[in-house]
Amino acid sequence: MAKNATKIVLGKRPQSFKKEVNATMLDGTTGCMEVEYVYRSRTELAELIDTMQAKLRDEANVEIERFKQAVEKAKASGEPIPELLDTQTEIVKRQSAVTVEFILKIVKGWNLDADFDKDAVAELVDTLPAMADAIKDDYRAAINEGRLGN
Repeated sequence: MAKNATKIVLGKRPQSFKKEVNATMLDGTTGCMEVEYVYRSRTELAELIDTMQAKLRDEANVEIERFKQAVEKAKASGEPIPELLDTQTEIVKRQSAVTVEFILKIVKGWNLDADFDKDAVAELVDTLPAMADAIKDDYRAAINEGRLGN
């Protein structure tokens, strides 16, 4: 066995693991925070992503159906056909909500001065999107590639 190597023990999975996450801040410096992630196997991460994608698909289908009904109603009454347009603000809000939900499912806590809760995660996603992306990317890499180092 190699010196300083850890013996592998199967069936002894951790509940969580901590990792230092770095991202480039708005001023060009590197921001750093420690994140405690929820441990998942590769299959469990895939299942989480599948579940979230199915939820998004279901929400999109509801919106499509609502729009179709509005079009049919407009046609029947002779009113103008509604446009299917979202503002940039609506698009960003939906994307941010998905990111917040994902981070809340993969992270147990962090070493920031703010409590780890939905409001703080939403603020991080809105004001420091590079750090939010780094959290998601580092988690996927750690689970899928086994890279826990910095």
